[in-house]
Amino acid sequence: MPRQLDLVTRPGLRVTPKPNRAEPTLWVRRLVIWSEPGIVLRDITLRPGLNIVWSPDPADRGTADDATGALGHGSGKTLFCRLLRYCLGEDRFATDAQRDRIALALKEGMVGAEVIVDGTSWSIVRPLGLGRTTAAVPNGNLDELAASKVDATGMAPFLEAVQGAVLPEEVAALVPGGSDHRAWLVALAWLTRDQECRFGSVLDWRSTASESGSPARGLSTTKTLDALRALVGAIAPEEHALRLEVDELQRARTAAEREAAHRQWDAARKRTWLAKALSLDQDDVPPGDLAVEVFKKTAREQLARVAQVDPSTDVADLEALRTEYDHARTRVEALTKEVAEADARMPEIERLVTHIKGELPGLSFSALEAQQPICPVCEVPIDRALAKGCKLSHKLPDLDEVRRRREQLQRDLDEETKRLATSKTNRARAADELATATQQADALRQRLRAAERAREDRRDAWYTARRLIDDADGFGELLHARNAATAEAHRLDSVIEAKREQAAAFRDERARVFRRISAAFDAIVRDLAGEEASGRIALDGNGLHLTVELGGERSTAAIDSLKVLAFDLAVLCVSIEGSTHLPAFLVHDSPREADLGLSAYHRLFRLARALEDVGEDPLFQYIVTTTTRPPAELNTEPWLRLTLKGAPADRRLLRKNL
Repeated sequence: MPRQLDLVTRPGLRVTPKPNRAEPTLWVRRLVIWSEPGIVLRDITLRPGLNIVWSPDPADRGTADDATGALGHGSGKTLFCRLLRYCLGEDRFATDAQRDRIALALKEGMVGAEVIVDGTSWSIVRPLGLGRTTAAVPNGNLDELAASKVDATGMAPFLEAVQGAVLPEEVAALVPGGSDHRAWLVALAWLTRDQECRFGSVLDWRSTASESGSPARGLSTTKTLDALRALVGAIAPEEHALRLEVDELQRARTAAEREAAHRQWDAARKRTWLAKALSLDQDDVPPGDLAVEVFKKTAREQLARVAQVDPSTDVADLEALRTEYDHARTRVEALTKEVAEADARMPEIERLVTHIKGELPGLSFSALEAQQPICPVCEVPIDRALAKGCKLSHKLPDLDEVRRRREQLQRDLDEETKRLATSKTNRARAADELATATQQADALRQRLRAAERAREDRRDAWYTARRLIDDADGFGELLHARNAATAEAHRLDSVIEAKREQAAAFRDERARVFRRISAAFDAIVRDLAGEEASGRIALDGNGLHLTVELGGERSTAAIDSLKVLAFDLAVLCVSIEGSTHLPAFLVHDSPREADLGLSAYHRLFRLARALEDVGEDPLFQYIVTTTTRPPAELNTEPWLRLTLKGAPADRRLLRKNL
């Protein structure tokens, strides 16, 4: 029949086991290390309850000369803890450098564990070297699994089984992180703290120096606290949803405040610009929204002034003036072309007249010859040849043809001379008209340009004045947007405050869990540090606070580590009762820190031993490694499960130098 623990030396610590529980929800029965399939380096049997792995310090062994004994460090205690974590689902069991050394020394090495999960035995084999893959099989034989070549399953089946047995789905969803099975892996980080964290902080679970690959390493302090609260059942899904909603509202409020600040800056800049553009003294401009009407009124007055037309410039019908100028310009172009054509034509006519004049004397001489022809053969006058007879030629010049040619040349000469005179006259006329047309076109161009310039100036001024009115409206819109953003930020402040009050109400409802843990924490602190000591746990908006008072609040390296040890053991006690979502499972790697007294350290072991009496059989598993000698009554089986030494090599965990 289960019994209730009541340690008389520690009034107040009462652990009532969860009904119908005969063994821990999760515990490790064996850890086996093979150098290769079939060759066992270590076969370590573990048990529910207290399990001690001791690496004696020379002084603890009673060596006469401590200098001759090997140190208790470097024997493999931390590697033992990390191999346990590795078999429970963590990605890595050592740093990259150490894993490389182990893989080189144990090329076909393996580590395996028998893990009991909610009554089901799981056999797990994972590689240390390069020749094996990970396999996790329920209800299997560990030795057969290690000796045979089975298909790789990975750790997923085991992790799903653990998370399903230990953490309800709605609770697992509350644990932050992005990896698969993160809820169990984060819980594992807490239950098997890195030795590098040195038990210095209750929320410090994984050190970057360990290169564990745990998802807990990427969590902020706030998210780690959220995970802790979820795992101990101190946060409800409704509170978690409220927290997410508050975070979203805070982001929206920050955006609204940023928007209001930007609008305020933009409005101040536009106010300065408008005052300068409207020639207003800023001291005369009222503040806030009142300035909008002043700016708009001044801009409208400026628009009315620039709408007036300059009487010296005709801009009434700019298109008619532009048409008249186009006609004048076309006239100038036509006259210019006419003068150019006359200039090009007259030299040709003059050359033709000269040519004709050159031909006329020849034709006159030909006509004279025709009247008294000479024989072309014998150069004898025709009359004498006819009188005396010519035996050589009978062809005579055609006098009529010569006369007709001469008359045609004379007519051509008269016509070309007349055409030349006409061209000169027309050119002179066109040149006179061109000068007049050019003057008229220049005058029209000047009038057009003046009119266009006047209209552009008026339009620019009008647009400037019109834009100032629009800018005044824009200034008003900026002020409105600023006011709206400010009002939204205030509204969100109120909503956030209301949501926080709701979250606080949920937190208060769940405070009983921390009250129970705090009561166990206080009792454990009194047991470890003495009856005059007291401990307290406080959870508020700023985090989780552990306090130990011993003649006043104490905060030393030893006390800080004692706080963490007492907190973990308090959660273990509450887990035995079934009040958390954690298995009653805990691994502490060399927890004695700084100047923590040996008597307090020994009380830690005795406390764990006393917890074995809760229930018919131990309902928890607490594995602790130490270089300090355990209490004499516990420095033996069944509590002492393994003794390691730093030298010689075969006394180390892997039985060889790396």
